[in-house]
Amino acid sequence: MAPKAKLTTTDYRHLLQVRTGLRRFLHWSEEQAHSAGLTPAQHQLLLAVRGHPGPGAPTVGELADHLLIQHHGAVQLVDRAAAAGLVTRRGDEADHRLVHVVLTDEGRRLLESLSARHLDELRRVGLSFGEISAGIDAGT
Repeated sequence: MAPKAKLTTTDYRHLLQVRTGLRRFLHWSEEQAHSAGLTPAQHQLLLAVRGHPGPGAPTVGELADHLLIQHHGAVQLVDRAAAAGLVTRRGDEADHRLVHVVLTDEGRRLLESLSARHLDELRRVGLSFGEISAGIDAGT
């Protein structure tokens, strides 16, 4: 779909609504992580481990890709999460250079609680995004 030749004031208002909604959700998410005793980065790490689409547990490199951070940053994040009892490392049996990251029972428990709240919040704000999307699609 080719972009409109000229953006309207309504287009800018829709973009503002989307960005504001996303920022509010992310701020809310960070508060939820803190209330659970996690940093937002730890929460994102746990989600990246549990939601990893590949077969088996993700490697540190795959987590870096999911989190959009450098490999050494992912190593440090995994170190801190392991020290907090949220994840463990497991060496790859076939390729000893690879390290997989697995949730601990505590990491799984915290993530499940946070994820349930996040899904509820997304359902709540979903109507707002649906209304914005409808306005964009209608060109109003």
